[in-house]
Amino acid sequence: MTIAPDTRAVTTAEAPRAARRAPSSLIPGSSRNAYWLYLVPGLALLTVIIVIPLVWNVYLTFTDYRGIRPPEWIGLENWTKLLGDEVFWTSFGNSIAMIVAMVLVPTLLGLVLAAMLFDLIGKKFGGRLASFLRATYYLPQILPAVIAAIVIGWILRPQNGALNQVLETIGLGELQHNWLGDPATALPSIMVIMVWVQLGYPIVIFMAALQRVDPELYEAAELDGANWFQRFQAITVGIIRPEIFVVTLTCTIAALKVFGPVYALTRGGPGTSTMVPAYYAYSEFFQSQQVGYGATIATALTIVIAAVSVVFILAQNRAEKKEEGR
Repeated sequence: MTIAPDTRAVTTAEAPRAARRAPSSLIPGSSRNAYWLYLVPGLALLTVIIVIPLVWNVYLTFTDYRGIRPPEWIGLENWTKLLGDEVFWTSFGNSIAMIVAMVLVPTLLGLVLAAMLFDLIGKKFGGRLASFLRATYYLPQILPAVIAAIVIGWILRPQNGALNQVLETIGLGELQHNWLGDPATALPSIMVIMVWVQLGYPIVIFMAALQRVDPELYEAAELDGANWFQRFQAITVGIIRPEIFVVTLTCTIAALKVFGPVYALTRGGPGTSTMVPAYYAYSEFFQSQQVGYGATIATALTIVIAAVSVVFILAQNRAEKKEEGR
């Protein structure tokens, strides 16, 4: 007859050891919960730098405030004024032009140039030349926007600007123009500047994304008789689609809140031909001392940027689900 051992005594004796061996995540108040303390500095900075100014700015939209006396509550008067403000709607119309100059053109050109640098120049002339050209395209991004705008402003001067001097030298003096002083050419001139400034960013992002493309895909497509454009359309665009969404979103946000070149070159003029929402809010804040109305313009711009971001994220998620469902 076999006698079973008394397991209760062993279990009771080893209970303290088992408790000591228990994972710290199962013990309330363990050091694992202290990890949340590392988030406190970031949350504090976020609250002080972002949340509190945002709440204060939204509050000012319902007040009449000139920066000296305490704000006076006026309800929705600033928002009503904003809806009927022609300058505000003109500024948003100019933002669409900025989106064309900073999103549409640089993204399309950047995608083609990045594919050419990676698939053509990189293969025929080596990666060093491709990297050098990539850095050259990205150089305007390194320059502060105001400095780049001032340099371009020297080129576009009506009297002794480089562009007018070149036109006169090559016998096209009749084309000399006050490029930034004419309402018909001021906005297109700034658009050209922004294309030059913004082009390097998508090139760098797209070339980095192309590093994860399997070269055998290009080789197989080339053996099948596909030309460069067919490889670009079938392989390049499909694989780096997530980066295209990122570049489009970030460039759109930058276009909506562009400020530096307008401030340095035209101050929103001549007239309102180059007025953009960010500069309009600045002028109401600091020049007209209509702080409440300037806060309303800034808040409206924030709402538009948030809405655009949500739309882009939803579109990206839908595209990814569609791609996974294939």
